[in-house]
Amino acid sequence: MRQIFLDTETTGLNPESGDRIIEIGCVEMLNRRLSGRNLHFYVNPERPNHEDAVKVHGLTDDFLADKPRFAAVVDEFLEYVDGAEIVIHNAAFDVGFLNEELRRLGRPKFPGFVRQVTDSLTMARELFPGKANSLDALCRRLEVDNSNRSLHGALIDAALLAEVYIRMTRGQNSLVIDTGEGRASGSVIEAIDFSAFVLPVLLASEVELEAHAAVLGELDKASGGKTVWRRLEAAVA
Repeated sequence: MRQIFLDTETTGLNPESGDRIIEIGCVEMLNRRLSGRNLHFYVNPERPNHEDAVKVHGLTDDFLADKPRFAAVVDEFLEYVDGAEIVIHNAAFDVGFLNEELRRLGRPKFPGFVRQVTDSLTMARELFPGKANSLDALCRRLEVDNSNRSLHGALIDAALLAEVYIRMTRGQNSLVIDTGEGRASGSVIEAIDFSAFVLPVLLASEVELEAHAAVLGELDKASGGKTVWRRLEAAVA
């Protein structure tokens, strides 16, 4: 199973009004293990950043001026995500920006290139209803170390999301990079012959049987003689 944890940073909040992607970060996981094969781009948005956006991600116009445009990295990006499950926190935001960048280049929408898009924010809201479910809040709740995250960054946020996702699913506590070293080429699970086990049968004592009968009698009395077992006993008799 190939999953890619994806995050973007942008010049603002609205792709339809001209805001653009300025950073893409992707972290790959194979069968719930980090592969170490990640993808990261800074992108020249061909327009100024909003001041409030710079306060969030710290990527200034001067820094982005010599970076490649989206058109120059799109083929490498689409080849990397091809056929994978893409996990994004608040997927509608990032997918909206990706769709708009692709539209400008005459390309199909982003979901058409991948197996599926999974929104980890929706997952978190189902797991923790009524609670804060931002990435920072989930890191605190699930004890994921985000002490290096002073500003938002696409690659570090994608890596944090991978840790958060693992802790939200199936109880796995941490991620390791799968280098393929020191691992057996295959594992063998030995069959267990349960017929070899002799299970003891413990019979109730007379005192326990009397106590059980007394409880059933009280239940029958409380129901006005309508308990199911009394009707079955009468039918058998």
